[in-house]
Amino acid sequence: MTDGSVYGRSAFAVRVAREGGRWQVRLLAQDAGDELPVLERALGEPGAGGWPPPFVLVLDSRLYFVALRHGPGGMVRALISDATMLEWVLAAEVVERYGIGVDTEGAFDDDETGWPGGDLDLFADDGLPADELRPIVTADDLWADEMVERIATRLGFAEELAAAVTA
Repeated sequence: MTDGSVYGRSAFAVRVAREGGRWQVRLLAQDAGDELPVLERALGEPGAGGWPPPFVLVLDSRLYFVALRHGPGGMVRALISDATMLEWVLAAEVVERYGIGVDTEGAFDDDETGWPGGDLDLFADDGLPADELRPIVTADDLWADEMVERIATRLGFAEELAAAVTA
């Protein structure tokens, strides 16, 4: 029996890296309840993972996802698919720690769809710039796991991701 998620689970955290030209996806947690510092540590040391650097991808309850990656100078760059999910602990921590602006008054359209926040160019070095990511993370008809699936397909690690989270 499935929970409706394209991956058979409604929450997970993975580390995604390109090693030797091949994508490597490692499951960090079966749920996304880990604390933000644990997820940041999973990125490894800045500069140690090659270029582009690895990233952590967290799906939390199918409602939103978070992606973290080291940027210049070792700072952590963050993307959240819906920055209005402040009632969820991880979402609130990401928005607060990375200073992601949230306009909750104007955040919803008629379909109650929230807004992505943070660094929409997070995947640009992998070939998915902000102008191509934006339609995915703002699609009214996609759950967060479906957004993650489209990103993984676009970047070329969909099979590795499915294998890691369904194992």
